[in-house]
Amino acid sequence: MKALIKKSVICGEAATPASKSYTIRAMMCAALAEGESRIINPLTSDDTDAASEVLSQIGISIIKEADCWRVKGGSFHQPQANLFCRDSAATLRFMTAIASLVPGEGCLTAGESLAKRPVEPLPSILAQLGVKCCVENGAVIVEGGRLAGGTAQLPGDISSQFVSALLLIAPLAEKGVTIILTTPPRSRPYLEMTLGCMQKFGIEVEVSNVFSRFEVKPQRYKPADYIIEGDWSSASYLLALGAACGEVSANNLNTNSLQGDRIMLNLLQQMGADMEIKEHSVTVRKSNLKAITVDLADCIDLLPTMAVLAAFADGTSHFNGISRARLKESNRVLAVIDGLNKMGISVFEEADSLIINGAEPTGAIIDSFNDHRIAMAFSIPGAKFGDTVINEAECVAKTYPGYWEVFQNLGGEVELDV
Repeated sequence: MKALIKKSVICGEAATPASKSYTIRAMMCAALAEGESRIINPLTSDDTDAASEVLSQIGISIIKEADCWRVKGGSFHQPQANLFCRDSAATLRFMTAIASLVPGEGCLTAGESLAKRPVEPLPSILAQLGVKCCVENGAVIVEGGRLAGGTAQLPGDISSQFVSALLLIAPLAEKGVTIILTTPPRSRPYLEMTLGCMQKFGIEVEVSNVFSRFEVKPQRYKPADYIIEGDWSSASYLLALGAACGEVSANNLNTNSLQGDRIMLNLLQQMGADMEIKEHSVTVRKSNLKAITVDLADCIDLLPTMAVLAAFADGTSHFNGISRARLKESNRVLAVIDGLNKMGISVFEEADSLIINGAEPTGAIIDSFNDHRIAMAFSIPGAKFGDTVINEAECVAKTYPGYWEVFQNLGGEVELDV
């Protein structure tokens, strides 16, 4: 599907969709708890559907109602077929760890995009805890049923999802688990989110001040009611649309959230955006933006949004800590450079940084690389300057299925050519 975007005046309110990261974490914790939990205001998307389908295959009952999912956990059985995780990296990585608790052999497979992303460190990390796990022909094979526990050492600069995967299963290990990060962690906010979610389900973890060591004693998850807050990654596109093209109020937000992408507020303020922050909503109005220099290591999903804002900001922006963006649904560094170059914007790439000279972009045909964050980000200069086509625009369903409808409701002039 192509999204054909014309120059638009954006104005209105939008409810930010629920957090994908919290929805998946809550499902995993609920699955590990004996009894029924309720996940309130969950996100329904391709990624959360992948997680629920895989959990159902190992014996977890998930009843989906309008604004509440009832999850009955605590009892696993061996899957009768491969556990297909689609293109959800969190599902693949978390479920690889959880499969160590499931009787028998489990085979986890991935979609075309996810298959290109790294999972290899996890088998060797799990082996330190007594788990037999390997990668064969792109599939992850886990022999489950018993998790001995012990000490696992791993570098902190790999994906935080590997660390979160260990944390999720650690309480159910026979002798507890000690996790030692040999280098400082990247994406620390995601680890804080995992720990916060686990705590709601009755799990306590001792953490060192610099997040280099985690001590987890044997414990049991307890059923809980878990309310999913709005997703700051998704909110970034709404807020950026307001700063670029008019005025947008994004609701359903926790302005004190642990989510790393909440820093979008600080970044917009640094760029000179006209903002109004309330307890559960943020309003951003069209502003003359100025260039910014920032390290995005702890909020790497914001790179596409910040890059397109920098494209028409006054001055030269420097984005550091961007190396891991090459290992997402697409190589987002390449995707951002490709799209901005087509719009006439000068971009310079270094190993761990991106330098963007602000100017006046022109309309272009943008390749989304089937990456939801690239598609949504380039809708912003599309709305501001018009004459823009985004290919494979349906990819937004991964995390924000209703994005194009919301875009239109806010005044975005877009024609979806299927």
